[in-house]
Amino acid sequence: MKKVAIIFYFILLEAYGFAQSTQTVEAYIQKYKDIAMELMRKDKIPASITLAQGILESGCGNSELARNANNHFGIKCKPEWTGEKYYYDDDAKQECFRKYKSDFDSYRDHSEFLKTRDYYSKLFLLDICDFTAWAYGLKEAGYATSPVYAQMLIKIIENNRLYRFDVPCKPPKKDTIQRVVVKNTPKPVAEKIDTIAKKAIPQTVQKSTEEDFSDIPLNDAMRNIYLNNGVKYIKARKNDSFETIANDMGLSVYDLLRCNDMKMGIAIKAGDMIYVEAKKKKSETEFHVVAEGESMQTISQTYGIQLKELYAKNRMKPDSEAAVGQKLWLKDDKPE
Repeated sequence: MKKVAIIFYFILLEAYGFAQSTQTVEAYIQKYKDIAMELMRKDKIPASITLAQGILESGCGNSELARNANNHFGIKCKPEWTGEKYYYDDDAKQECFRKYKSDFDSYRDHSEFLKTRDYYSKLFLLDICDFTAWAYGLKEAGYATSPVYAQMLIKIIENNRLYRFDVPCKPPKKDTIQRVVVKNTPKPVAEKIDTIAKKAIPQTVQKSTEEDFSDIPLNDAMRNIYLNNGVKYIKARKNDSFETIANDMGLSVYDLLRCNDMKMGIAIKAGDMIYVEAKKKKSETEFHVVAEGESMQTISQTYGIQLKELYAKNRMKPDSEAAVGQKLWLKDDKPE
C-alpha cells in the first residue's frame, strides 16, 4: 500500500503545479461519507475505517495518486488487475498502481480488495462496530508498514467523529476508546497517546497555508505529519534531537538517520524537515539551480529525494558539493 498522509502545500505548488484549492478534511468527509455508509451496509466494513483510510492514504484526496489515478487507497495493480494502470515511485521505482475511472470506483474496489484477500478474512470476524479492532486488524494483516498505522486511523476517527457514520452502531464512550488504544499500542507511544484520547482538532477552513494539512496528531507532543514528494515528514521543534523525534514517532534512531541521509552529531534546528520514512529516488520537479548556502544534503531534503540518487543523477562523486548556480537534475538523469 502506498504510504501516505498529509500534503505540504508549498512543495506541491512547485513540484506538481497544484494551483487550485486543496480539499480539506471536512470537505472530504462530506463528499464520501454516503458511499462509505453504503459500502458498510453492503460489504460489512465500518464506514469510519473506510473514510479514515481514504483520508490518510490519499491526503484528503490531494495526493498524486488520488488526483491523477482516482486511487484513494494506494492499491497496487497485483497480477489479476486488468484495468488502467498508473506508474509511480513508491517503495520501489515506477510501481504499478490501479487507475480508476472515478474516485467512487476506487472506494468500491477497496471493499472488494479487503473482501477477496485471505489475509484480510479475519477482519470480517470482528465486531463491525469496533473500529479500534479493525484498525489494529488492518495493521496486523499488513495493509501498511508504518508502526503507528492503527493509531493514526483511530485518531482520525476520533478527531473527526467518523464513528457517527457507522450505522446502526452506537457512538463509543471516549473513556473506553482511551483504554483500548493504550492497551493495544506499542511502547513508547502507549505511554503518551492516552493523554490525548479525548482531544479533537477543530476542522476549520483556512487560507492556503501548510496548516490546512496538519490534522493528524500521533501523541501528546502533537507531531503533525506532512507529505513532500510523497514522503512523510515532520517539522523539528526547538531543542529537538533525533532521539526525541524517534521516540515520538515510534522509530529507531538508526532508521530516522537513514531516512534523512544524516549521521549522529548533526544539529537539528526548529523548522527542519525530518523524514519519517525513506525518501524517493526522484522528484517530480525537473531540476534545481543551487543557491548560496545550499548543500547536496539540504537539497535532497528540500525535494524529498535520496542523497545517493541525487549524486547519481548528476554523475557527481559522493560527498562532493555542487557549485552555486549549478543546475542539478532531480527527476531524470543529467543529459550526456
